[in-house]
Amino acid sequence: MKVDRKQHWETVYNTKNPNEVSWTQEKPATSLNFIRSINLDKNAEIIDVGGGDSKLVDFLLDEGYTNITVLDISKKALEKAQIRLGEKASKVTWIVSDITQFQPKTTYDLWHDRATFHFLTTAEEIAHYTEITNKYVSKYLFIGTFSTKGPKKCSGLEISQYNENKLSSVFNRFKKLNCKTEDHQTPFNTIQNFQFCSFEKE
Repeated sequence: MKVDRKQHWETVYNTKNPNEVSWTQEKPATSLNFIRSINLDKNAEIIDVGGGDSKLVDFLLDEGYTNITVLDISKKALEKAQIRLGEKASKVTWIVSDITQFQPKTTYDLWHDRATFHFLTTAEEIAHYTEITNKYVSKYLFIGTFSTKGPKKCSGLEISQYNENKLSSVFNRFKKLNCKTEDHQTPFNTIQNFQFCSFEKE
């Protein structure tokens, strides 16, 4: 039986707090370190795909970035982030969309995705995602997925595991900059191994 992906994530964000979901990070250090390393202009177009109520947007605002978009399939997740940010939320573009149905209206200097891409498990979904990035990412792509040593499911859903070579093959229109694996400690003290890769548009 095919899962209604949107309904699944709305239920998750309606029923669970940040300390009850595995992906929560108090500080997204790996993402921030990469963004700092590429010296983006403060007015660069940045999108956080599947950003939900992640705190990456908080840190980016604090560092002076002015063109931030957060996309998530869950309206409730984005509402939680907006409430947390208060008045600062008005400085962010919020988009409710399944990434496989997203139709960008602009190009992005940085496309950031920690833990959305690995939920795409069919060839058709993966091809659609790469078509979007090929067309609408002008400079940098940062992807974080579960590694081949990581979980095979998340939030009850099947995922696709990746290693450095597999991610590089999928995003072959981009030049690989750096890849690393990293253990993420969940709020309930379990470990998930992630594969991170950063790319630059050829």
